[in-house]
Amino acid sequence: MAKYDTVIRNGQVADGTGRKLFAADVALKGDRIAAVETPGTLKGDNEIDARGKVVAPGFIDVHTHDDTALIDNPTMAMKASQGVTTVVCGNCGASAAPFTRSDIGHFLTLIVKKQANIAKTFGEFATKVEAAKPAINGAFLIGHSTLRMNAMGDDLARQASASEIGVMRDLLDQSLEQGAIGLSSGLFYPPAMAASTDEVAEIAKPLGKWGGVYTAHMRDEGDHILKSMDETFEIGRRAGAEVIVSHHKCSGRPNFGRMKETLPKFTEAMKQQQIAFDVYPYVAGSTILRKEMLDRADKVLITWSDTVADVSGRDLKDIAKEMGCSIYDAADRLQPAGAIYFMMDEKDVQAAMAHPGAMIGSDGIPFDTHPHPRLWGTFPRVLGHYSRDLKLFPLEDAVRRMTSYSAQRFHLAKRGEVKPGFYADLCIFDPATVIDTATFDKPISPAKGIDTVLCNGAIVWRDGKPGGGRSGRALKRQDLQAEAKASA
Repeated sequence: MAKYDTVIRNGQVADGTGRKLFAADVALKGDRIAAVETPGTLKGDNEIDARGKVVAPGFIDVHTHDDTALIDNPTMAMKASQGVTTVVCGNCGASAAPFTRSDIGHFLTLIVKKQANIAKTFGEFATKVEAAKPAINGAFLIGHSTLRMNAMGDDLARQASASEIGVMRDLLDQSLEQGAIGLSSGLFYPPAMAASTDEVAEIAKPLGKWGGVYTAHMRDEGDHILKSMDETFEIGRRAGAEVIVSHHKCSGRPNFGRMKETLPKFTEAMKQQQIAFDVYPYVAGSTILRKEMLDRADKVLITWSDTVADVSGRDLKDIAKEMGCSIYDAADRLQPAGAIYFMMDEKDVQAAMAHPGAMIGSDGIPFDTHPHPRLWGTFPRVLGHYSRDLKLFPLEDAVRRMTSYSAQRFHLAKRGEVKPGFYADLCIFDPATVIDTATFDKPISPAKGIDTVLCNGAIVWRDGKPGGGRSGRALKRQDLQAEAKASA
């Protein structure tokens, strides 16, 4: 009987650390990588021929809204097809748990389509995820806006009282104890816009106790971005938590070129505290339709509307012309709705991606009728367009930014490297052909060049379709910390 379940042969290994590609056999036993050895030396019951391919760790999508997609759509084809084996959920202040109200509320409809998929406690939600047997892993942040809706109902256009802050802090503490990995905020969005710095810092205090991270969709990514960075860093310091700035961008044409200000500011702040940020490789963002964002964007595409049919994927200007009104009045008529905003400069996007503190997150919204192409294309786009074609950074560094660096920042122990003892989360891709195919016109399209993807040793994507593996897990804080301690 062979010593290993599977041996991946003839490939070039990008081990996730940034080390140069090297030839090796990679052997798997159960859900772990058992050996990485000289080519031709390992024997397995099953063999995967990776000739001409790169064998890399499965990619970690550090910024997603896949909380309940893991339950509703457990094959997670939009992520597995990109080589993603772990998604970090609960970003921008919105999480599916803990949620004690009887209604979902409009804000959470971005990530929740079924009332049954929310949960009163994080522990209950994690159980629902694992019961769905998703193809890939999920790690979960607790949303500050979700906490606000629990403690304050719909009366959100004000600062929280001391007692309400206490309720939110206790809910966060309970959730971290049950396995959540941190707190996210979205001070840019209406449910949290009225929150003060003090409010968030007070709620975030349990992060220091449990070793949780603080991620922030900052209050302002435009004119007042530097002030918002200061606020974000202060909250992290006061909470005793590591900080991750979400989807770093300089938004709106008047702010094009301001990466020359923000990136040096990040570099200096990183000398004083643990800070990182994620980036998506596009000049357009996507979120709910908001009139105050229209003037900031060069172009606006509608992703969905609950009130007007057949507008998904269309330019707001064309819709307004048909309606015989301004784009602002059209936006009112479409509500509630979602949109894609073209509002960043390509040079800024590249500068942010190339910064040493940058990792990659898709920020795709899985339930959009006409989603942003980043939902299906982010990681192959980094590998193909930015690394291979534009040579923004070497392939090995591109892989590092999507694997080991992400795992380190989110404390996802034993993930993100091709190394014995690590979990068998792997992506085998063709470096010559890997590329995104999703476009703004046709956003639901699997990438090219992604050959085979395994999560916890099971094949979840192969030959352009789901591989049948359903071994994903809810990655809980206490289990991750135990793994880290055991290997220290």
